[in-house]
Amino acid sequence: MPRGRYSLHDPHEHHLLAEEHFQCAPGPSGWRYVSQVTTPSGDHAGSVDLALDDLGRPIRLELHAASWQVRGAALDGVTWVRTDPTGTHATEGNVRAHAFTGTSPAFLIATTRLLRLTPSAPATRVRLVAFTDPVLAPRTVDQSWALIAREAHATDNGPLTVDEYQVTALDTGEQHTVHIAGDVVLTGPGIELEHLESPPSVFS
Repeated sequence: MPRGRYSLHDPHEHHLLAEEHFQCAPGPSGWRYVSQVTTPSGDHAGSVDLALDDLGRPIRLELHAASWQVRGAALDGVTWVRTDPTGTHATEGNVRAHAFTGTSPAFLIATTRLLRLTPSAPATRVRLVAFTDPVLAPRTVDQSWALIAREAHATDNGPLTVDEYQVTALDTGEQHTVHIAGDVVLTGPGIELEHLESPPSVFS
């Protein structure tokens, strides 16, 4: 069960926004990721709880940020309920999309589990609902993902396979690179793995 800490930076200005303390593990029905998000000063800023089925579809998502809350799942596309900080207003949304995304590295892992790309495969288009900080506002985004390299690196615990993905935002053409080993993001846009207590899980 990998457990560790990511630092989350502004992808353009590069200043530290938050730290995400996480643990994740594959299970009999898929994969689950839970984390607590803190500000640079150490204050609680939110949490992530994401569970996928064995096909990579989100069967449960619960996000908290700035007292806002989102609960969602794959249902007729993706469906979610967003609740305001007072708890008095809840709005439901539904989009014909494949999955969710957001600032957490968990969503990068989830997208790769959903797409199951191979190095020789062409780029694959995916539609996602992004929940943007700080109020978890939903926004539908279209991306293109391609697995451009897969390399094995020797470690004390045996070979570690690292996948390099190229992700393109189809509305702007902006591209970035994501490096993933098992169920851990090594680097991504605004994401750095700062600490890892145990090796990444290997998906079958």
